[in-house]
Amino acid sequence: MYSEKVMDHFTNPRNVGEMNEADAVGQVGNPSCGDIMKIYLKIEGDRIKDIKFQTFGCGAAIATSSMVTEMAKEKTLDEALKITNKSVAEELDGLPPQKMHCSNLAADALHAAVEDYRKKQQGA
Repeated sequence: MYSEKVMDHFTNPRNVGEMNEADAVGQVGNPSCGDIMKIYLKIEGDRIKDIKFQTFGCGAAIATSSMVTEMAKEKTLDEALKITNKSVAEELDGLPPQKMHCSNLAADALHAAVEDYRKKQQGA
């Protein structure tokens, strides 16, 4: 059902936890299944220097959150915005069809965090 990469990121999630003094936070959720993802960013210049996540959800939700942090680290903000839910699933060697809609909100949370950072910069 799940690929080895999904199982690895579920059982050994990378970059998990809360980030104090984050430059930006993005949170998304899917009310139909209850998955909630929160992404924290530390930005230097235009690059993501550190990224953490907190996820309430199933194994696939945790795995996609973990994978998106690995994909986004050290990327510019524009490069991070090019990461899609589909590309996250592809990096994990796929997700079951019934998990794509609710469990793979990871790129949405990342995009929300980048938008949060840019809004804060405009207001500064």
